[in-house]
Amino acid sequence: MDLELYQVDAFADTVFSGNPAAVIPLYEWLSDDLMQNIAMENNLSETAFFVRKGEYFELRWFTPESEVDLCGHATLASAHVLYEHLDYDDPVVVFETKSGRLFVDRENGFYSMDFPAWPFHEIQVTERVAAALGARPDKLYMGHRDMMAVFENEAQVRELKPDFRLVAKVDGLCIICTAPGLDYDFVSRFFTPDVSIPEDPVTGSAHCMLVPYWAKRLGKSQLTAFQASARGGVLKCEDLGDRVKLSGQAVTYMKGMIVL
Repeated sequence: MDLELYQVDAFADTVFSGNPAAVIPLYEWLSDDLMQNIAMENNLSETAFFVRKGEYFELRWFTPESEVDLCGHATLASAHVLYEHLDYDDPVVVFETKSGRLFVDRENGFYSMDFPAWPFHEIQVTERVAAALGARPDKLYMGHRDMMAVFENEAQVRELKPDFRLVAKVDGLCIICTAPGLDYDFVSRFFTPDVSIPEDPVTGSAHCMLVPYWAKRLGKSQLTAFQASARGGVLKCEDLGDRVKLSGQAVTYMKGMIVL
């Protein structure tokens, strides 16, 4: 069995930046074990698989260790593969996922994704979290999946040196760290060692919490964001109430074939 594979740098306008994702188009679903093994072999933060079902596509995402319920950069990468390599020409791509239907359109080189806005509530800043991050945030919030630590300024976020062993033990799947930006409305970093990704380069799903938070705090619905990882990535964001719109670019790094 031969499977096409594309590696795409998402939220990037040049290769070697943004967040790399593998994308594998399928005619029918493989077994969960096989898809998990492929994701482990790819050893990227996410491998996306999709199958066409009439007018929409079923889409699933796998880290090297497990399947996840939402991944922004691999969704963007999947839309890029459809438009750039598989002759898809409809105005909007509709993906059916574990997080419901997701819509992606393309305009002027940017892919715009319609994602759910995730609710969150404030919790106490604990010594456990401060020790894990190596710095004490001003505020701490808990969503249905991730924890979000808010710092006073961009430098604090950029200079974080987390203890990933301790980060893996705090509540939630991941920790989002964020602060007001100097050149952007806000900056962030995203730590998730629990799924073998110590720091994710650019994380669309994190902005399902970040955008509602910063939209309310800054009193504006349209925002620009920068994820301040080593690779870095820019996102254009819009708060739509119970939804968020996330836009970014993508570049194909590699096309290949998996031989099984």
